[in-house]
Amino acid sequence: MEDKAKRYARIKYGLALAEIAYVLSLLAILQASGFAFCLKKALTNLSSNQFFLIAAYSAAIFLIYILLNFFLAFYRSFVIERRFNLSNQRFFAWFLDYVKSGILGMLVFIILMESFFFFIRAYPLSWWWMSALFWIFLSLCLARIFPILVIPLFFKYKKLKDEDLRRRILDLASKMRMKILDVFEIDFSKKSLKANAAFVGIGRSKRVLLTDTLLNGKFLPEEIELILAHEFAHYRFKHLIKITAINAVVILLTFYIFFRLGNLGLDIKDISNLGAWLFLFMLFQLVIMPFMNLISRIMETNADGEAIKVSGKIGYFISMMEKLAKQNLSEKSPPLWAKIFFYDHPPVDERINFARLRSRNFPQEAKENFAKRMEA
Repeated sequence: MEDKAKRYARIKYGLALAEIAYVLSLLAILQASGFAFCLKKALTNLSSNQFFLIAAYSAAIFLIYILLNFFLAFYRSFVIERRFNLSNQRFFAWFLDYVKSGILGMLVFIILMESFFFFIRAYPLSWWWMSALFWIFLSLCLARIFPILVIPLFFKYKKLKDEDLRRRILDLASKMRMKILDVFEIDFSKKSLKANAAFVGIGRSKRVLLTDTLLNGKFLPEEIELILAHEFAHYRFKHLIKITAINAVVILLTFYIFFRLGNLGLDIKDISNLGAWLFLFMLFQLVIMPFMNLISRIMETNADGEAIKVSGKIGYFISMMEKLAKQNLSEKSPPLWAKIFFYDHPPVDERINFARLRSRNFPQEAKENFAKRMEA
């Protein structure tokens, strides 16, 4: 199983690197070949309206991306998942999901580009911070509507039928001072056999989502509780707010750099230069990716610690991590370079070792429960 997980991970790493190379190459070719200028000229002949031009140009670029990315996405999320028995989804269902996600991505991309160029035209000296604030605002809006409008496009979900488990999760939420709408089950198994749980939404839309693959009898209620305790801990520590603040700083810094570069000759108001700016934006994101992943891993470790502290069930935490790793085919101890560039969660072995170290600080009763669990 460990060798299989390693093979799966190596393929996923390679495909991730291939996609990065593909996107950067596509942007460079579109810009250097003169295609971007020709596209702008053709669209300008249709209408000189700036809102139309930005929307049409953005849609065209995004459409080119998803069309050329089709085979890579197909191999990564369909062929490989089925080869490793992690999915039983049929091609038509996968293709429909690809189209729906493409349409949603295009709509968001158009909104971002329209706002970006609007602020540039209307506020040539202060657009960089106005655009950044709008992008952050939009991300918060999307987080709020995600469980209401987006998830139902891909999954059907209903209130959890297991009343005992539902009550345990609601009691846990109350214990950790979390207000949630309810606990729901989604039909995840029609797309993937991986197990997962999530705490999604903002404000009144906050809810717990459990995949049906988590409720197939392999996971004990105590283990599922620990997964949710981890998710609740993120909100308890205000990790979402902190990540949003960090992202705001990153976007502000990126746009300010663009603002300064725009004064050096690369006209940022010209939509035909969009490919060059997206290329630079992606390079900047790649540079800071290790730092962002490090921050995320620290937050995940803090959430693990809080989940263990609240439950006192270290043995169940370890067995839960082992089961998730087996079912999701996770590489327990990845290479350092992969951890730095691809892992926003600590690897499984690190999380298990962290739990074992925490056992030293637990009261004797918790240690005895831990020992009994390990013997079981």
